[in-house]
Parts: sequence; C-alpha cells; structure tokens
Amino acid sequence: MASIYALKGRFQALLRPLVRRLYALGVTANQVTTAAAAVSLGVAALVYWGAPARPWLFALLPLWMFARMAMNAIDGMLAREFGQQSRLGAYLNELCDVVSDSALYLALFAVAGLHPAPLLAFVLLAVLTEYAGVLGPMIGAPRRYDGPMGKSDRAFVVGLLGTLLALGWIGARATELMLIVAGLLCVLTVVRRVRAGLRHDAAQDAAVPQQGEG
Repeated sequence: MASIYALKGRFQALLRPLVRRLYALGVTANQVTTAAAAVSLGVAALVYWGAPARPWLFALLPLWMFARMAMNAIDGMLAREFGQQSRLGAYLNELCDVVSDSALYLALFAVAGLHPAPLLAFVLLAVLTEYAGVLGPMIGAPRRYDGPMGKSDRAFVVGLLGTLLALGWIGARATELMLIVAGLLCVLTVVRRVRAGLRHDAAQDAAVPQQGEG
C-alpha cells in the first residue's frame, strides 16, 4: 500500500550536499536527533498555548513537520554514510521520534471544542505503529516502515490539519473526523507491519535446513 515513505530515497538525494557540509562542520547524527526533538517540543508548546488566541500559529505544524522530516533524514544519513551509527543513536532515534510526534499531535488540543478521544486514540495508535515497526528485529526481520499511516504519512496528515486550521477552513468536528480516519489507518498499518515481519521470519525459517535435512 502506498506511503509517502516511498519518496525517502529522492528526498535523501536532495539533502546529500547539505549532509556533507554538516559533516565537514563536525555536526553529529545524535546532535541532529536531539535538536529535532527539542524544537518539536518547543513548537508543540507554542501551538498549544498560542493557537487558541492566534490560529495562524497552527501553520507552524506543516512548516516544522517538513523541516523535521528533513532533519530525520539527515541524522540517518550522517549515521550510515559517515560511520556515526551507535547504540545510543539507535535509542535516541526511536525515542525522540515518538516523543516529538506525540507532542506535536497533542498540540491539536488547541482546537476549540475538540473532543479528546479521537486525538488521544490517534496518538496511542501512532505509538503502536512505531512499536510494531521496531519489533521486527526482535524476530529476525528488518525494521518495518510499511504504510498506509507511517511516520511520514502522519506528518502529512497533521501538517494538512495545521494548514486548514490556520486558514480557518475547518473546525473541531472536521478535525475529529480526520483523526478518526487516520487512527483507523494506523490500525491497518500495525496489522501490515506485524504480518510483514511474520512473513519475513517464516521465509527465513524455510530457508534454513532443518536437523536431519540435507
């Protein structure tokens, strides 16, 4: 099923010259990861506290979502292409993403009259999609990034909501509806990631000769 994640390769190609410059300046992958998380928390706080009185602040969500996607790509490229991979980096990458995503999504509580249930459900299901993804290596499968509601797709949805809210084109009810649909797609994403991981594991098992075979 299609996901914005499929565009990652092209996006990385555009960022590669910048990544080389950052490496030359001594910037590390972990620095980019933690900086992205810190700014995400700041943007979320600014939207949550400021948007009720100044709705145009919702526009910070799509702007920062795009910039953060770039930073997420940059930290990964620094780690892989310049020998900066580390155990700490693996923890930071996953934990900072979940914390940042949750904070930015929860900033939508700034929408006047928004019922909490759809937003809280979306945040929880978003966390589960990432958890389903990182469980892959525990059973010998790769880290799963399947859609249709992976990290990049959720960033698009929340960015779109921020744009529409900043323009005053939607209110609480439309926001709730979009969150419900996105939450259901998160459920589908969890199922797809689990199934993909199990299929990979089964294929690996089938490829290994059993005792007595040969």
